[in-house]
Amino acid sequence: MRADRLLSILLLLQARGRLTGRELAEHLEVSPRTLHRDMESLSAAGVPVFALRGARGGWQLDPHWRTQVPGLDEAELRALLMAQPRMIGDSRLAAAAERALGKLMAALPVPLRAQAASIRQRLYVDATGWRATTEDLSQLPLVQDAVSRDRKLAIHYRSAKSKAGENAFAANRERIVDPLGLVAKGSAWYLVAGTPKGLRTFRVSRIEKARLLDQASRRPPDFDLAAHWKSSTQQFAEGWPRWHATLRLAPGNAKWVKMWRTAAPVEAQTPDPEGWVTLRVQFDHPDEARFIVLGLGPGVDVVEPESLREQVATEVAAAAKRWLKPMRSHADSEKE
Repeated sequence: MRADRLLSILLLLQARGRLTGRELAEHLEVSPRTLHRDMESLSAAGVPVFALRGARGGWQLDPHWRTQVPGLDEAELRALLMAQPRMIGDSRLAAAAERALGKLMAALPVPLRAQAASIRQRLYVDATGWRATTEDLSQLPLVQDAVSRDRKLAIHYRSAKSKAGENAFAANRERIVDPLGLVAKGSAWYLVAGTPKGLRTFRVSRIEKARLLDQASRRPPDFDLAAHWKSSTQQFAEGWPRWHATLRLAPGNAKWVKMWRTAAPVEAQTPDPEGWVTLRVQFDHPDEARFIVLGLGPGVDVVEPESLREQVATEVAAAAKRWLKPMRSHADSEKE
């Protein structure tokens, strides 16, 4: 849009001082003729921009004229820059936020601008996890548009219960929802929306397809997004499945379990003479408990329940039998 381009010209000249017509045209990706028309428009609007001729010439603003932004103190500036655009997750939204931040920095007074540049050089946010698991946020810009414009949204949603390899479009019919707000939790984004069955929460990465409708969405007059999210997450946590097991753990394993699971000491005197610790550990499901206990190897004893102890013993015995059996080589198979 031309208005955005004119503002970009102003902020570029404020940030860099004097720029040649070619530099401005290349930065804005327009022709020299278009740039000249833009400069005439700024001048006609009362902006004191003028051209300097010669080898060191170019376009320049009157040094005493600036666009005005609300004053920021040092703490506010630091907090703003700490929230780096990369944390948004979606590359397109991050790029737009980066441009907005650049415009804000260009409009800052010179001392604060230098300080802001220094802060940004000393902070980098890597939004990716170590395990390279990323959220699919391809639908986030459209969902954000629906939320900001109060428009109904048609979505195909893949629920957490969908089977692997299942055709999402065949399994999930199109739903019409009233977008009410977006919540960022860690690297995940959630859409809170009104449905015929009441308020529902949709993980944006599971929205397979979204379509913006021309109908206005219905928003409850007393809806408070923050309060709703706090209440719904509390209810979710309270309803989360819980399964407990008592484990006697070697010191290293005990430390790991306490770091990654809800666990509490069972006996008053811990650790025991051998240095092992007995903990009552919370799991989401018996299968999860069995998987983790097997992974802890010889550094764990199952105290209770007996059913878990028997399952682990059965699997360990089966694995030992299989591992002790001589492996057949590919050459042996070919001889047969």
